[in-house]
Amino acid sequence: MKKATCNLTRCFLCTHCTTDWKELIAIKKTSLHFKRGEALFAEGEPVKGLYFIYSGAVKVHKHWTAEKELIVRFMKTGDIVGHRGWGSGDHYPVSATALEDTVACFIPGAFLQSTLQAEHGFALQLLQFYAAELNKGELRMRNLALMEVKGRIADALLELNAVYGVNKAGYNAVTVTRQDIAAYAGTTYETVFKFMRTLIADKIISVKGKSIRILQLKKLQAFKNSP
Repeated sequence: MKKATCNLTRCFLCTHCTTDWKELIAIKKTSLHFKRGEALFAEGEPVKGLYFIYSGAVKVHKHWTAEKELIVRFMKTGDIVGHRGWGSGDHYPVSATALEDTVACFIPGAFLQSTLQAEHGFALQLLQFYAAELNKGELRMRNLALMEVKGRIADALLELNAVYGVNKAGYNAVTVTRQDIAAYAGTTYETVFKFMRTLIADKIISVKGKSIRILQLKKLQAFKNSP
């Protein structure tokens, strides 16, 4: 990790704090750079504060079984990482790993407490963020429990596009491995590989290396509603 530059305008914290408070943020924050594949923090580590993503992409994941992991969420520029541990316990219940080179601002817990007391606008926005995260989490668990595996894989591909967008050629802007797709869908690499071959043959998606382009959005979405 090495220090990088943050201009105090693009992360969740800076967006919702007053100009005067940003002067304190500039003093208290630590801007960190994480290479692709590098952990921001690991499951079980002591909680020290929150990470606000300034640029890049991050996966949040946890141990599912002894040999498998479950990706809980894909995070992007402007998002908060580490909130699942802060305020609820002494250790992070999940891990966070950079999917591409990422810059994150780390804010220690003590200063966050002061910010919540002083910046009511930020406190309200954080409350709304937690409420939205709770709703997303409940929907995610329902999908894992009730949705067929093809629907879960289709949902993973759609989620990647929704979170990170696409490049000029129409391929997902952030590439992930097939194993990561499997970890998000709660299935195996082999199942993802076979289903994606079917999607390619049916011209629903096209693949170039790790990059995926959705060619027929409605047909891919239909798998989420299939019995």
